[in-house]
Amino acid sequence: MADYQMNPVLQKPPGYRDPNMSSPPPPPPPIQQQPMRKAVPMPTSYRPKKKRRSCCRFCCCCICITLVLFIFLLLVGTAVFYLWFDPKLPTFSLASFRLDGFKLADDPDGASLSATAVARVEMKNPNSKLVFYYGNTAVDLSVGSGNDETGMGETTMNGFRQGPKNSTSVKVETTVKNQLVERGLAKRLAAKFQSKDLVINVVAKTKVGLGVGGIKIGMLAVNLRCGGVSLNKLDTDSPKCILNTLKWVTIQ
Repeated sequence: MADYQMNPVLQKPPGYRDPNMSSPPPPPPPIQQQPMRKAVPMPTSYRPKKKRRSCCRFCCCCICITLVLFIFLLLVGTAVFYLWFDPKLPTFSLASFRLDGFKLADDPDGASLSATAVARVEMKNPNSKLVFYYGNTAVDLSVGSGNDETGMGETTMNGFRQGPKNSTSVKVETTVKNQLVERGLAKRLAAKFQSKDLVINVVAKTKVGLGVGGIKIGMLAVNLRCGGVSLNKLDTDSPKCILNTLKWVTIQ
């Protein structure tokens, strides 16, 4: 057999490129890293606050439910009270009014009035289960109407208790002595007194409370005005008094 001589493989020089091979794509450019920015602290006014909506809603629900229950119980209690006790307001009327020793004198300084006024007010409690309490009462008596109204004195009465289905007659007495009045007014008062056309007035300020089963419930300030009629009409009639309370509620 013949021996074949192998030629040595030549080494490619550095940087040699084979023209038959496609050139590789160029390497991508290096990525430049942007410098790190420092975090800017957020103002406290822009920082998110903790939400407590659930707690607030729960509190609002509890308050609303409590308020509704209170109103419901109050309405039920009021309805039961009215059905059981059937409350009625007290009634007041002027039973009588007289002037004792009515005298008008003409003095050098002017006319003077002397008299004793005696009024009787009838008070009725129409309730069968309720009691009324009256505080100290300031009473003012006068005669005449409009610009001719003349005071006959005032007095204060002690408070008292009025039981169920009770009728109480309260006597009020005041006195004036040598009270100066204008001469023209004195003549008009004297003429109307003689003809019994003199208008009489009774004004009282007191406090009224309610009693239920021995329990005293509050005291409400009231103003009472009786009269406004002449002595002649009072002989045949007992006019009802006007009750005013809370500055705007008027009951006749």
